[in-house]
Amino acid sequence: MKKRPVVLIHGYSSKGNAFETWVNKLYSRGYDKQTIHVITYETLTNEVSIPDIAEGFDRALREKIGLNGDEEFDAIVHSTGMLVIRSWLSAFVKRRDRLKHLIGLAPASFGSPLAHKGRSWLGGIFVGRKELGPDFLEAGNRILDSLELGSRFSWELAEKDLLGNKPFYGPNNNTPYVFIFCGTEGYHGIKKLVSEPGTDGTVRWAGCALNTRKITLDLTRSGEENDRILFSNWSNVDIPLIPIQGIDHGTIMSEPSDELVDFVHRALEVESEQALNEWYGYTTSRTGSTLANLEKWQQFVIRAVDERGDPINDYYIRLEGSRENEEEQELQAFDMDVHIYSNDPSLRSFHVNLSELKVETLKSLQLRIIASSGTAMVTYRGYVGGASAIPDLIDEDGNWQASLKLSSLLKDSRVNFFHPYTTTLVEIRLNREPLPLTGPNKVCWFDKIH
Repeated sequence: MKKRPVVLIHGYSSKGNAFETWVNKLYSRGYDKQTIHVITYETLTNEVSIPDIAEGFDRALREKIGLNGDEEFDAIVHSTGMLVIRSWLSAFVKRRDRLKHLIGLAPASFGSPLAHKGRSWLGGIFVGRKELGPDFLEAGNRILDSLELGSRFSWELAEKDLLGNKPFYGPNNNTPYVFIFCGTEGYHGIKKLVSEPGTDGTVRWAGCALNTRKITLDLTRSGEENDRILFSNWSNVDIPLIPIQGIDHGTIMSEPSDELVDFVHRALEVESEQALNEWYGYTTSRTGSTLANLEKWQQFVIRAVDERGDPINDYYIRLEGSRENEEEQELQAFDMDVHIYSNDPSLRSFHVNLSELKVETLKSLQLRIIASSGTAMVTYRGYVGGASAIPDLIDEDGNWQASLKLSSLLKDSRVNFFHPYTTTLVEIRLNREPLPLTGPNKVCWFDKIH
């Protein structure tokens, strides 16, 4: 069978030559120079965005002999390359017909904990542009903004291609087949200083895979609990993380194991749902023990908005739960690692070690919310009523707090709140109202003119 063209897309602060080892590995598997196409794109100019790169990529495809028009191709992406290809795919529906296989090598599907550090002056010194000129020491601020944990870009992109009505990725050849790999090791040596638990040194295990869903806690609505807790389905198809033992974010490119190369080669030959299932059977039989020994991490990206969709910037949440013969208490492991998105504090990323949380022993679950408008004239408020609800409270400064029971999310496997190696988007919607809630309010009133 004639092999499709394969396009290789690198990550942030890199160039196409980062794929040199992979190009040679693919040559050894029967690909030739006319089949492999390596892309290089700009990442260190502050004014360039990921959508800019996606459109530049589209033009590069049209100009490349053999990849213009509607020709099909496969893609292997590393790190930020995943956001480039997803941004390209989501711009026009027909593009999904062209891409047949998408291989993610440690993809930054939901960003990286290093991104906000790269936006500092120190980040510019270490990774920024070194050529003298108007862009000297620039580190690509717009790209790093999109890569930041909990970014508006990653949320909106997920709503387009992972949570929309039409599937972007599926188990048959109507959409691209997707395969996700990530190393199990953090960095060593001096780079160890930037490695965080649950990562390959740069990206989170939980933020690699495209297994995603959205939970909406719509507290602008009265009624029963089930009317206020809304679930999307899990993203289009099961696209789990395949862990590769002994490699990190860099060595997955420079020193890929023979086993990983074999997995990728077999993935590029999948052409049916049956072949896809057989591929997963083959890989899980060889990596199942590696996954079983990994700590179980999950990522939550939480966004708070009012009934108009405007962001709620000042809020606090915490999970509380109880176990057998215990009273309700804060689940401290839930908020040990929280990042607030720099350009919109309504978006926050929670990285949770489910192994430490011991979620399998939980008997009850509730979410405590505190929201502040910053003025005693206006408050946020949500409906949390019901027989099991804890009454809400508004203090004299307009701060509102309440708790919402979520115990039902522990009982139904289809909607279970906790799933390792996945990202869950949680949108909290509250009403914004003038104070006091009854009688004349402090924001607008009728004057008596005599």
